[in-house]
Amino acid sequence: MPAPPTLRRLIAERDRGRCAYCLTTEENCGLRMHIDHIIPESADGPTTPDNLCLICFSCNVYKSAQQTGIDPLTGEGASLFHPLQQQWEEHFSWDENKIQIVGLTPTGRATVVALQLNNPTVVRARRRWVSAGWHPPKD
Repeated sequence: MPAPPTLRRLIAERDRGRCAYCLTTEENCGLRMHIDHIIPESADGPTTPDNLCLICFSCNVYKSAQQTGIDPLTGEGASLFHPLQQQWEEHFSWDENKIQIVGLTPTGRATVVALQLNNPTVVRARRRWVSAGWHPPKD
């Protein structure tokens, strides 16, 4: 069920119109952002602002109802990034070209893999966005 318009506006403003996982802006992806239940409804996650965030189509497709993933460095399980309880910069950075997301922690690395944050299609798009000066977002 879609989020009510007032709740969608609240989440979109709080998340600055960009995906809470890959930081892609709605303007760059060209599609309306989805509203993600960070803890999925199937795991009794509530439809409240403290459990909702903006998510782009690509991240949403790969995240689905996942809450954990595998850290490719250690092979151990790790919680996926929680955008309202954790700081993006503590778990991720950009590569030197600002095109690929690098996981810095078990959570960051597991999230990069689980959500396929560097899938070839998105990387090609980011390369164009960087060359146009549209990416990464400037805070």
